[in-house]
Amino acid sequence: MGAIRSITRWLLLCTLVGVVAGLAAIAFYWMLAFAERIFLDGWAGYRPPGPGGEHPILLESAAPFSRWVLLLLPALGGLISGGLVFWLAPEAEGHGTDAVIEAYHRKGGHIRARIPFVKAVASAVTIGTGGSAGREGPIAQIAAGFGSLLGRWLKLSPQERRILMAAGMGAGIGAIFHAPLAGGLMAAEVLYRKMEFEHEVIVPAFIASIVAYAVFATKFGWSPLFASPQFSFRNPMELIPYFLLALVVAAGAVLFIRIFYGVRDLFVRFRIPRFLKPALGGLVVGGIGFFLPEALGTGYGFIQRGFEGQMVWQMLFLIALGKIATTAFSIGSGGSGGVFGPSVVIGGALGGVVGLLTQQFFPALGIQPGAFMIVGMAGFFAAAANTPISTIIMVSEMTGDYHLLVPSMWVCIIAYVLVRRSSIYEKQLDSRIDAPYHLSEMMGEVLKRLRVRDALRPPEHEPTQLIDEGMHLREVMERFADSTHISFPVVDQAGRLVGMINEQQTRALISDPGLDPLVVARDICVPLPTVTESEDLASAMHKLALVRDAEIAVVDPADPKKVIDTLGRRDLIRAYDRKALELN
Repeated sequence: MGAIRSITRWLLLCTLVGVVAGLAAIAFYWMLAFAERIFLDGWAGYRPPGPGGEHPILLESAAPFSRWVLLLLPALGGLISGGLVFWLAPEAEGHGTDAVIEAYHRKGGHIRARIPFVKAVASAVTIGTGGSAGREGPIAQIAAGFGSLLGRWLKLSPQERRILMAAGMGAGIGAIFHAPLAGGLMAAEVLYRKMEFEHEVIVPAFIASIVAYAVFATKFGWSPLFASPQFSFRNPMELIPYFLLALVVAAGAVLFIRIFYGVRDLFVRFRIPRFLKPALGGLVVGGIGFFLPEALGTGYGFIQRGFEGQMVWQMLFLIALGKIATTAFSIGSGGSGGVFGPSVVIGGALGGVVGLLTQQFFPALGIQPGAFMIVGMAGFFAAAANTPISTIIMVSEMTGDYHLLVPSMWVCIIAYVLVRRSSIYEKQLDSRIDAPYHLSEMMGEVLKRLRVRDALRPPEHEPTQLIDEGMHLREVMERFADSTHISFPVVDQAGRLVGMINEQQTRALISDPGLDPLVVARDICVPLPTVTESEDLASAMHKLALVRDAEIAVVDPADPKKVIDTLGRRDLIRAYDRKALELN
């Protein structure tokens, strides 16, 4: 019955997180549409194409295209989003997925309640005014924020709150990118640089992601994000140009990471008010967009055109370089948005360049440039984010094309191996063992396998010393001077435990020589927890934590007043080290 209640409880919690994440994705999608309609369309007259699986939800304006407005628009967006973030929620700046990763590892799954709202508005303004940013960072932080808030409302443990928060992140990503399976996997994979999954997160994230996607798709349709022709992989010789693609996207990912954090560090050093930095970054973005408007906004529509054979390799190359720069200045300056969306565009553009050039020089291979774009999308982000498994599934779901799994696996794994020491998410930890929670969990498991008897020093090393309750203060200090112990058990005339006496307490009193004839051990000893030889060291550590810099008495289980030995932190650490060496 207990297991059924637990399963039912988690099913309800994850379903609730999924519903809210789906509704949040709908709301955020509408906010983006309104922001783009007002600023990019209404003011600048710029109407970039969208992905094939999405259709306009607002009527276009009749405003003529103006490069001069486009030059200044990202700076205005940076000023608005910078002010919102600076004054209301500084944690909402940058790409939100990193903030969620940090909250998972370092903050017990805690995200302030205002963060989702500030992040949504700031990101919608950043993207809607032409900033190069993605949807996944904002929706990840928005949905994860609700998971965190729900955990606090229900007074869940930090571990349960972390799981709900990660489930929210996966649900938001799965919904807005039409990729529920990959959303759940990414929530478990993106937390670490090495190819490790947070297995506790997978099932809750799947449940929440399924529900969130169902809610979102009910409003905006069930089609994949991109309308992709059915490409195929049928020639093993294609693995050679795909290998070249892996090298290209790996190099591109390294360049992207270095430029992104180089720009971020540059803006950190600028001595101007913090809320003005995104506006300055936006001005640079507008300058690039003046000459290359394709580098602004999400850029998904140009990848869609590439699938349809409407792009030349020179333009795709310019888009890749332009998106690297505009994304770095949009988000690295303090703007708000995600990095997955731009990474998909950069990777797709690089894939298109390799595919078109391979088709041009080796026509006998029958290369499909669109297939290289899809595989490039996956390979670039797999390398940049250290998430090869979830990214393979993500791009397959986003395009609705599962016939390219083999080249996607080939490119993603090679690119990941080449770039695994770098990451666009700097808050990722190397592995589970580096996570504070898992480290303490591992230590706890080792200590549970050990017993107090395993930590006791042999009698020949230093016999247990007992202090008679009538011993004077100076005699007690002499005992401490001749011993390595920092605490002694105090016993009565019958040898039964009265309490423990600590060296630090004694030193505080000995400075007054007039107290020596007046104070005896019984006057300064204090009752402390005790342990038995059969008790596990995890329990003993908990008791030691209650008594600072002290030892506790080990007593006979048949007679809790009969002292057998003493146990200190040093004894416990020695036993742990011995066991850890055995296990290794």
